[in-house]
Amino acid sequence: MQNIIDQLNLWINKVPVEFHQMSELEISRRPAPQKWSKKEILGHLCDSAINNLERFIKVQYDKVPFVLTPYDQVQWVKIQGYQELPIDEILNLWVSLNKKILNVIKNIPNEKLTLQCDIGNNELMTLQWLIQDYLEHMEHHIKKQILNIA
Repeated sequence: MQNIIDQLNLWINKVPVEFHQMSELEISRRPAPQKWSKKEILGHLCDSAINNLERFIKVQYDKVPFVLTPYDQVQWVKIQGYQELPIDEILNLWVSLNKKILNVIKNIPNEKLTLQCDIGNNELMTLQWLIQDYLEHMEHHIKKQILNIA
């Protein structure tokens, strides 16, 4: 878990710096009509944080296995209007949510990390897997779509 905590801390510090080095055009441009801009990708990561924060909490006390409820990612981004928001508003939300997630993760007792989650189609994974998957999902979007790191 310490590696996950360290990586989250790294991104919490690095992402705002990286965005502040980009132009408004660069962060607002959609690469294709049905593709998200960098702003919208960061907004999507806010939505992911909102949904996963709830999961990381509920898994610890709800009925086992905890059944994950999917959400419509495209609708969340569209309805919240990330494209029209100032980048600092989105960055502040993303940083705050991930600091909250860090706090929750740091306080999970080791024995709870093995609690089972149904991630769909009765496929069971542990809370630790879910947390790792959250980080990997975040890093995928940051590295490949925001920072363009191969």
